Amino acid sequence: MDYHDEKNIGYPKEEGVLASDSSVEQVHGEYEQHNDLKRQLKNRHIAMISIGGVIGTGLFLGTATSLANGGPLGLLLGYTIMGTICYSVMISLGEMVAYLPIPGGHIKLAERFVDPALSFTMGWNYWYNWTIILPGELSAAAVLVNFWTKAVNNSVWITICLIVCVTINLFGAGAYGECEFIFASIKVITITGLIILGIILDLGGGPDHDRIGFRYWKNPGVFAQYAGIAGAKGRFLGWWAVMSQAAFSFIGTEIVAIAAGEAKNPRKNLPKAIKRVYIRILLFYIGGTFIIGLLVPSNNPDLNLLTSDAAKSPFVIAIKQAGIKGLPSVINAALLTSAWSAASSDLYTSSRAIYGLSLSGNAPRIFSRTSRKGLPYIAIGFCACFAFLAFMGVQSGSGRVFGWFQNMTSIAGLMTWFGISVTYLRFYKGFTAQGYDRSALPYASKLNPYAAWYAAIACPVVCFFSGFDVFLKGHWATDTFVTNYLPLMLFPVLYVGSRFYYRCKTISPMDMDFTTGLKEIEDATYDEPVPTSRIERFWAWLVSFHLRLLLGLRILTTPFSL
Repeated sequence: MDYHDEKNIGYPKEEGVLASDSSVEQVHGEYEQHNDLKRQLKNRHIAMISIGGVIGTGLFLGTATSLANGGPLGLLLGYTIMGTICYSVMISLGEMVAYLPIPGGHIKLAERFVDPALSFTMGWNYWYNWTIILPGELSAAAVLVNFWTKAVNNSVWITICLIVCVTINLFGAGAYGECEFIFASIKVITITGLIILGIILDLGGGPDHDRIGFRYWKNPGVFAQYAGIAGAKGRFLGWWAVMSQAAFSFIGTEIVAIAAGEAKNPRKNLPKAIKRVYIRILLFYIGGTFIIGLLVPSNNPDLNLLTSDAAKSPFVIAIKQAGIKGLPSVINAALLTSAWSAASSDLYTSSRAIYGLSLSGNAPRIFSRTSRKGLPYIAIGFCACFAFLAFMGVQSGSGRVFGWFQNMTSIAGLMTWFGISVTYLRFYKGFTAQGYDRSALPYASKLNPYAAWYAAIACPVVCFFSGFDVFLKGHWATDTFVTNYLPLMLFPVLYVGSRFYYRCKTISPMDMDFTTGLKEIEDATYDEPVPTSRIERFWAWLVSFHLRLLLGLRILTTPFSL
């Protein structure tokens, strides 16, 4: 599809459906007055953010608990199933944001295609999600630093990491994009190298020449018996315990939608980013968890984030077991940068979420105030204040606090995915009802609307059963119950309450707005220029190199995953 086709995307085939030009221009003018964010994120920024922007402690550190709970096969199945849900959400979101890459992302889209009440609910739920995950990442950073020393109080490491994140965000979206490009590159190279190293170690290529193979799948077994419960029940519960933690690892993939409002040439760049999501799911998450299950037994005591004094990441545990000296420190340092990167993304996303809420009138107007360079500095400062929750880990233990925030983030994130899926189903219905042609969209998936229905059903189911552990005899834990079910209960409460407050009705398919802001988006669409300077050519090569490396590794690891 060429650019001339894209220019006609927003217009239905039948006459009389489209609003008049004057009304479109009037609404478009209102849109421009509120759109103070500047489009500073380039193609390579969006590319790397989509591939590795939110790969963080969920994969590198949180998989320790999942392996202990579910065993190697339970870990792999949990991540595989959650990967299918994630992909279903992303292709649904991709159709909407590639067509309308507006500030506020899916929060504003819910207002257009469902009702203001869902936009209100999704906005505050999303802000809560990313505000809570920020101290979680800071707590995880302290856990990683404890690998080297415990002589220094964790509050020091939390403070240093927080200063780095705030500084990056205060320099604006452009600086955030550059830092994320660098951080994401480190993470991509690290996880790719770890998977290759894991294959070598498993085949006996380590210093001890121990050929592991599928040894740990036989002993202690492919599944772990959750909480010592015997039989199929214990194995099933062990697998299910992986699901919410796996969600924590995947949550954040939708950050592309929030970044869409500050992306250059969004009609060209966002479809590319959405199409690369499957690489991250297949290689990083499914491939990574498969290798982890081969290298580390599920009964290894170092997998316990609450009591272990040794390395916490399964990758570092495997390297230490193989007798490779020096490398664990290098890997742990790379994992630490991933915590910085994820925390920086958390602050960026939470600030843009409350900015979008402010634009919709669902948050105080002061949060929509920006600097001359388009920086929502008040929103950033407000969201950064919640990072101080990470200091709870100084007394309670950073590993324990990380677990609390992981639970809350997983449930809130899954409810966001549920809202995105519902929004897409309404988008799909209105788009077809008004005579639009989906084949002309910048991005369209043949799996929809079935994929959206799958995600819309799966997300609430996973949330509802996420805290099953507390209902087992002798396993009641108030902190686990609250952190799992508080976000789940808040979502319907917020929706019903805002529905009564706004006295709104669900927008009918024929009344949905598919045109406001479309002209500005079309005007910003252009063919990407060929790199001219040496620096531009280097960055273009680096992005393409990452993609070639990922695809090549996927082919390399295919026989091992069958």
